[in-house]
Amino acid sequence: MFRAQPPPRSSSRTLLAPPSTCQYQTILHASPPRTECTQHGVKVVKLPWAEAGARFTALFEALAIEWMKASSQKAVAQLLGLSWHEIHGIQERAVQRGLERRKQEPYIDSVREHLPAAEKKIVFDKFHIAKHLGEAVDQVRRKEHRALKAEGDQRLTGTKYHWLRDPALMDSEQRREFLQLRQSDLKTARAWALKETGMALYNYVYEKPAREHFQWWHNWAVRSRLAPMKKVASMLKRRFENIITYLTHPITNATSESINAKILFVYRVRAPENRPVRRYLYWKDKLINSIPDR
Repeated sequence: MFRAQPPPRSSSRTLLAPPSTCQYQTILHASPPRTECTQHGVKVVKLPWAEAGARFTALFEALAIEWMKASSQKAVAQLLGLSWHEIHGIQERAVQRGLERRKQEPYIDSVREHLPAAEKKIVFDKFHIAKHLGEAVDQVRRKEHRALKAEGDQRLTGTKYHWLRDPALMDSEQRREFLQLRQSDLKTARAWALKETGMALYNYVYEKPAREHFQWWHNWAVRSRLAPMKKVASMLKRRFENIITYLTHPITNATSESINAKILFVYRVRAPENRPVRRYLYWKDKLINSIPDR
C-alpha cells in the first residue's frame, strides 16, 4: 500500500492498481511532465488512468465503487486493505464526478417536469451567487499578484481576504488600506467593484429596475477584459430567470447554514473523529447547496 508522499513541488506520482497481476499488489510509479509559468502557475500533464490528487488508479477506484454498491465501506476497505479515510476519499471523488454530470441540466429538467410552474419557483441561492463572484475576484487577484511580484510590486501581498471581507467588518486602519487598493488602477479593484455592483441586484424590490440593473452590469462585466468575471457574468445571464425569482420568493439557505455551523462547531470542538458528522457535512456541502456553473 502506498503511504509516502511525493517530494514538495514534484510531479512524481505513485498509485495503487487493482490486484490483477496474479493477485499480487501492483504499484505504478509515474512522473508526468510538469512546467511552471509566471502567468499561469504550475501545470502538470493529466494522467489518463488516474485523477489528480488520487492515490489509486481509475480502474482500482471503479472496482471499489462497484463493491460498495453491494457492501459497506468498512467491509470493502477490509477486503482491499484500505483505511477508512482512503475508502471515503474514493467515494468522495465518485460523488464529485456525479455532481459534475448533474450540472449538465438533468436535475433542473426533472424539477421542471415534476413541479407545476417550476420556472417561477426555482430560486438560485444568493449566497452562492456571491461565492461565484468572490471566486472570480480571487482568480483575478492571484493572476495579477503573480505578474506584479515578477516586477517587484508587492501591493497585493497579504490582501486575499481584504477582497472577500465586508469592509464594514474591518477596523479603521484596514479600511484605510483597503480604500487605497479599491481606488487604484489594479485589475483586482475592478473585479471587486464588479462583484459588489453585481450583488446590488438584491437591493431591488421591483423586477423591471432589477432587470435594467443586471443588463447594465452584464454589459460592463463582459467588456471588463477580466476573463473570470466575464465567465461568471455569462453564467449568471444564462441562469438569470431563476436568479430574479428571488424578488418574488426571497428565500436563502441561511437557516440551514446556521444549523450546519452549529454542527460544525460540535464536530470541531467536541468530536473531531466523529465520522457520521463528518460524512453529513461532506454530503451537505456537495449535494444541498450547488448551483450549475454552465
